[in-house]
Amino acid sequence: MENNTKTTKTIEISVAEYERFKNSEEELRQRVGLLEEALRLTKKKQFGSSSEKISPETKAQLIYLFDEAETVLAIEDIITEQEETKVAAHTRKKKTYLLQGKLPDNVEIEVIEHKLNEAERNCPECGAVMQEIGQEVRRELVIIPAKIKVLEHHIYSYACQNCKQNNIETPVIRAEKEAALISGGFATPEAVAYIITQKFIMESPLYRQEQEWKNQGVELSRQTMSNWMLKCVELYLEPLYERLHEKLLQRDVLHADETTLQVLKEFDKPASSKSYMWLYRTGSDAEHAIVLYNYQTGRGKEHPQEFLKGYKGYLQTDGYSVYHDLSQDITDVGCWAHLRRKFDEARVALPKGKSAAMSAVTNALGIFTKIYKIEKQLAKLSFAERYTKRLEQEKPLLDELFEWAKTLNAAPKSALGKALTYLENQKPYLMNYLKDGRLEIDNNKAERSIKPFVIGRKNFLFANTPRGAQGSAIIYSLVETAKENRLDPFKYLVYVLATAKKLDLSQKDNVDLLLPENAPAECSVNFKK
Repeated sequence: MENNTKTTKTIEISVAEYERFKNSEEELRQRVGLLEEALRLTKKKQFGSSSEKISPETKAQLIYLFDEAETVLAIEDIITEQEETKVAAHTRKKKTYLLQGKLPDNVEIEVIEHKLNEAERNCPECGAVMQEIGQEVRRELVIIPAKIKVLEHHIYSYACQNCKQNNIETPVIRAEKEAALISGGFATPEAVAYIITQKFIMESPLYRQEQEWKNQGVELSRQTMSNWMLKCVELYLEPLYERLHEKLLQRDVLHADETTLQVLKEFDKPASSKSYMWLYRTGSDAEHAIVLYNYQTGRGKEHPQEFLKGYKGYLQTDGYSVYHDLSQDITDVGCWAHLRRKFDEARVALPKGKSAAMSAVTNALGIFTKIYKIEKQLAKLSFAERYTKRLEQEKPLLDELFEWAKTLNAAPKSALGKALTYLENQKPYLMNYLKDGRLEIDNNKAERSIKPFVIGRKNFLFANTPRGAQGSAIIYSLVETAKENRLDPFKYLVYVLATAKKLDLSQKDNVDLLLPENAPAECSVNFKK
């Protein structure tokens, strides 16, 4: 019978070798742990929600995720919700219109009446003519594609025939001719405004617009549309942008952010290199909001320094180090949303079984929840009252958070370690929002303003030239500023272009006529005739 007993061999090693193997094993364990954290975070970013909380709407979607038909039927029941009206002999149910509350009040309504002729109204019982006793109203939505027309200007000239007959030098006068938007071209304010809003709001690249026009029988190339936009930027929109820049620097509270942009034909840079689109905007205290984009080739400190030259006040940012010491006149204010996001990432990254670390993360997130709940309650107070209440209600919680963080130990490269390091390094800037009631607790206002560019970038991917990138920055600035001021971007751009071509824009007073606060009521989103 064979002996299957396994024998164990013992190998003698020195203490130094044992310690080296032990340290190597611990180092590998830590590396594996960090890689697992990174994998969990990557899965969360790729497949998970971008928000740190589950909204009620999302919960509702999850409830009905596998019951789509019933959900649709429930929505239809809501749309046809009925009101009961008492009538003398019975109860009549009055249906609400399907389009009620979904269209502006000034939308055109075309009434189509369906009536019977006199012969068709003869009573089937006695033959008498039946009288109208009521009507049913049904509404339908008609969508008409963009309408195209040509404006053909006939400019007449006049001469004195009497002078001509008497051999007198004949005077000739000509009817006043309105200046063209672009000299030698056929562009109009409406055409350029439409192309801009399609590209910069609806994210429809020029090649798609070219195809759309072609389908309607219009040969309008993307090169022509691009030239129109850039020429209007140079002639009319850039002076307005510069004036908005001047007014921006006169504020006391600003927000800033930046994102990447690829520009193919930059001087002395490969096409694959990164450039940046910087964003600066007014805070909640501004009566008239200003949102400005600024294209730059890099992400260095010199770019915000140049753009904010002469500015004195608060600058709310996301913690990027170049903002910390731009000028002794600028106070950098940190973003608590970024800090909260880092602790939320630590929660996602932690493996099961790490109860102590998970408890620490949960405690931090709980404090953030309390602070944001207080912020929501203070939102309607005056800036002075908000300042006082923050010191009374929020500062003790913040002090508690920083003291509690000192008691924790975490691997510096772990998600929790990075969150704690960010908390410690950013403390002076994070606490600065307590200095003035006009300040926000986070930089979400700037993030929301830069988002349209980020979404648009997914469609156009890159800019061809620096001139095009800066032109895009100016157009995005005017479009987003219009939206922030409750203006219809298309109507506002038509007003700007139609007015600007008649003005000397070297005069500041003329440029001021184009500012959003001076736009006519017709440009308002809520305008009613």
